[in-house]
Amino acid sequence: MALPPPSPRKLSHTRTAVYSGFERNDGLWDIEAALTDVKTYGFIIPSQGPKEPGDPIHGLNIRLTVDDQLKILEVATDMAHIPHPECDQAPSSMHRLIGCTLGAGWRKTIESKIGGVEGCTHLRELLFNMATVAFQTIPHAIHFRNDQAGIPRDILTTPPPYVGKCKTWAFDGALVQRYYPMFFKKPGSS
Repeated sequence: MALPPPSPRKLSHTRTAVYSGFERNDGLWDIEAALTDVKTYGFIIPSQGPKEPGDPIHGLNIRLTVDDQLKILEVATDMAHIPHPECDQAPSSMHRLIGCTLGAGWRKTIESKIGGVEGCTHLRELLFNMATVAFQTIPHAIHFRNDQAGIPRDILTTPPPYVGKCKTWAFDGALVQRYYPMFFKKPGSS
């Protein structure tokens, strides 16, 4: 499926966000996020002067080091490109995330620890999706490693956290019936 053809237009702004998950040699995991904003035209930021087309307005990076249970052990932040000198103060509260877990309630955790003027809007936006990246990285790598070693998977007694959180993974859907029949609920049942 493709988007319908757009009206005639020209590119004005591009935000690029890249997320990566790394298995470390020490048994921990690094979940990284990078955000870059650029414009296609020159403009002036009063505190910095002129920006040429393609110059980064934002160049932000976050690394969360977590354990197998997705508990945050370390936080590192880099703000190589910022639009205002005061922005460099935003990472000072990021350490408040140490000890938190990437899981249920993650967005509320972010807001309670570094919300509003306690942090940076763009760093928070990056953090939102880091939980999903951690989940895509860590359990799958552990399953793969265990499968390669011939270690059987645990028998599930509770549904995985994504079941019931997406149209595709509805409890009464075909995917749950196929992959997790023990948690499948017939349509219309309560």
